[in-house]
Amino acid sequence: MEFDYDLFVIGAGSGGVRLSRRAAAFGARVAVAEEGRIGGTCVVRGCIPKKLLVYASRYRDELEDAAGYGWRFGEARFSWSDFRRAKDQEVARLVSIYANLLAQAGVEVVQGRAVVVDPHTVEVAHRLYTARHIAIATGSTPTLPAIPGIEHALTSNAMFELPELPQHMAIVGGGYIAAEFACILEGLGCRVDMWYRGDQILRGFDDDVRDAVAAQMSARGIGIHVRSDISALERHAGGVALNSREGLLGQYDAVLYATGRIPQTRGLGLEEVGVALDQDGAVEVDAWSASSVPSIHAIGDVTARPQLTPVATRDAGLLALRLFGETSRAADYDYVPTAVFTTPEVATVGMTEAEAKRCYGQPEIFRTSFRPLLHTLSGRSERTFMKLVVDRESQRVVGAHMVGKDAAEIIQGIAIAVGAGVTKAQFDATIGIHPTAAEEFVTMV
Repeated sequence: MEFDYDLFVIGAGSGGVRLSRRAAAFGARVAVAEEGRIGGTCVVRGCIPKKLLVYASRYRDELEDAAGYGWRFGEARFSWSDFRRAKDQEVARLVSIYANLLAQAGVEVVQGRAVVVDPHTVEVAHRLYTARHIAIATGSTPTLPAIPGIEHALTSNAMFELPELPQHMAIVGGGYIAAEFACILEGLGCRVDMWYRGDQILRGFDDDVRDAVAAQMSARGIGIHVRSDISALERHAGGVALNSREGLLGQYDAVLYATGRIPQTRGLGLEEVGVALDQDGAVEVDAWSASSVPSIHAIGDVTARPQLTPVATRDAGLLALRLFGETSRAADYDYVPTAVFTTPEVATVGMTEAEAKRCYGQPEIFRTSFRPLLHTLSGRSERTFMKLVVDRESQRVVGAHMVGKDAAEIIQGIAIAVGAGVTKAQFDATIGIHPTAAEEFVTMV
């Protein structure tokens, strides 16, 4: 059978763009459909604009810290409108770059919402396109609970387009998105309360890490209220009120719900053509990103793999190699480094202490907590926390965790070693760079 394309990709986010370009580089005829802006969540309303917000939120601390080093400045004021203008310009620049990269690769961009009609056919704006292979790269989207008044809540998508910055904000949720926005808003001068139904924020991270970052967020003035189950939102003249079974919890200028994200598979026609989805709507795939229908594949957040841009782009590269290259490699996500851009940052790779106990019985644990050299003159009380989790029998380092300034930059390098099977003795034999925080990873006893 003759097809219009060798590959039709649905979704032009980071994964979809990477897959399209790599497949085209192998000589495949490729089209990609996108109903929004090219670049997807990461570029338009996720990683990039959020990291720009993180940078903006940290300048207040840096100006305050500079006073301890002899610097004197005039009054500092943050302009939300100026930041938004600069952020929008940068996002537009990146969207244009992504579009140009697709054009240069010879990939056809089809604007509109795509629906899978059969294992080899996609419909966009009432036109049918056939392809030997179809790839789903539609990502994920914020999810909201079905409670009274939920229409008054914001999601993370809306946070980048606020007309003005709230003075008093509630954040419902305790995951990384909730924690990041709490620190961003506090850094920009907002009063922030987090409301989370669990026992501690950042579920899934190491317990020592969770306690360390929660303590420092609280010290910055962020109200962290755990074991709080919000039952309803109410709009009042002065803002939005939160209610629980215990009664009124408070009234705020705005409420952000950051209670999770779900794969964007609804309305794509996948179930109708036999593609198996899990209970959360994620496409079920094997290690080669193949779905239950041989001609349909899925990558990135639309699967149950870690919802991280580098995972999506790795999926994309491996899938292009498998479909159109000369070799095939399965995805391996055992040691995926990740970061939470709170203030201070969290970064981690490998197992938590609890996971290592389940796997190895009784691992060896190495911890350190210290006041960074920077703050000996700044006067800030912020502390750095580091932890190594070691398999007692093999002495392999199976987990590395950090809370502190530049944690993400430091753990990226540590992740190479942990993924390669480094032992604690090899950490100990490495000479540190002094004076740095990173050297503590090779001096822990």
